[in-house]
Amino acid sequence: MSDYENEDECWSALEGFRVKFISVIDPARITPYLRQCKVLNPDDEEQVLSDPSLVIRKRKVGVLLDILQRTGHKGYVAFLESLELYYPQLYRKVTGKEPTRVFSMIIDASGESGLMQLLMSEVMKLQKKVQDLTALLGSKDDLIKELRVKDSLLRKHQERVQRLKEACEVGGRELQRCKDENYDLALRLARQSEERGAALMRNRDLQLEVDRLKHSLMKAEDDCSVERKHTLKLRRAMEQRPSQELLWELQQEKALLQARVRGLEASVQEGKPDRSSPYVQVLEEDWRQAQRGLQEQTAAIFSLRKDLRQAEALRARCTEEKEMFELQCLALRKDSKMYKERIETILQQMGEVAVERDQLYPGSTKRAYGHVNTAECARRAGLEDPAGSAGVILRELRPRGRLTEELPGALAPPGPRGGCPALRQRRPGHRGEP
Repeated sequence: MSDYENEDECWSALEGFRVKFISVIDPARITPYLRQCKVLNPDDEEQVLSDPSLVIRKRKVGVLLDILQRTGHKGYVAFLESLELYYPQLYRKVTGKEPTRVFSMIIDASGESGLMQLLMSEVMKLQKKVQDLTALLGSKDDLIKELRVKDSLLRKHQERVQRLKEACEVGGRELQRCKDENYDLALRLARQSEERGAALMRNRDLQLEVDRLKHSLMKAEDDCSVERKHTLKLRRAMEQRPSQELLWELQQEKALLQARVRGLEASVQEGKPDRSSPYVQVLEEDWRQAQRGLQEQTAAIFSLRKDLRQAEALRARCTEEKEMFELQCLALRKDSKMYKERIETILQQMGEVAVERDQLYPGSTKRAYGHVNTAECARRAGLEDPAGSAGVILRELRPRGRLTEELPGALAPPGPRGGCPALRQRRPGHRGEP
């Protein structure tokens, strides 16, 4: 009822009206109400009302206020309520509010008969309120019954919802299990795809190794054929060399010829005629002419033998170069065939990779089709991307192809004059030139 919550503030606010309280309030009138409010016990009431030392009423009111002040805020509220019931004017002066309880005014104004009528009217009002409350209680009972029915329905719905939740949880667990299985299957598929890719890579490496071994084998065969031809050439040269018996016979014939020459020279010196005779001079002139003719023929023979040796050397070298070029042409053809097979293998692997990519990523079909189209056009035109392995192979093949095209011209048969162009360039202008 008070605006003050702190008990010190409450009683400090009432301290200014203490004189008014002592002069107006009768302790015997408000102590029963204060005892009912349990702010006074019987001992306090007896002390206030029956203490011989408290004969004067004002001293009794002071002691009562001191006792109430010790009870704190509760005593403050009970004291104000007692003022509202028994001293409404004093209550109005202290609080500035109108009292809501008028029992003391009725008693003062009408006496006990008015109080009885007031109580009867209040009883009738209370009975009417009881009837209203009974009707309200009946309606509340009906509402309670309806709410109980609704509660039972709600419980059933809750049970159904609980069952649905349990079923949903079971379905969720089953869905999670299916998701886990799907994830495991996806992992297995990815692992198998990786293993397949690794197997394809190993297969490609093995294929490249097989191609390399084939290439090495072809090179070894070519080297072997070259060595075989050199061996045959050396064997023919050794067979064409003169034997030891022929050399011995030639040496004996040379010794006999030298002995005859010495004998002839000795016989000429023994029967030497007079050099001043015309016959001797004619013979010496014939001998000198014959000697000059012999020297010229000897020089011509030496020149022809030199040309013959040079021609034979050029012929042997041209024959060797021809054989070497034939072997290179054969090796180039084999390399071209091997690279062609390797290109076809690479293009086939690219097609397989494109098909696998289309299966894994269906959205990239158009791009994959364009890529395969480009690879097919490059395969047909022989213009694969230089950055790839096929481009490297083609770059290696182009100069070898040009060399293959140039080989037929270099290996063409000799012209009408005979011999190779190098031999014709090195041949002297006429037979008598040294």
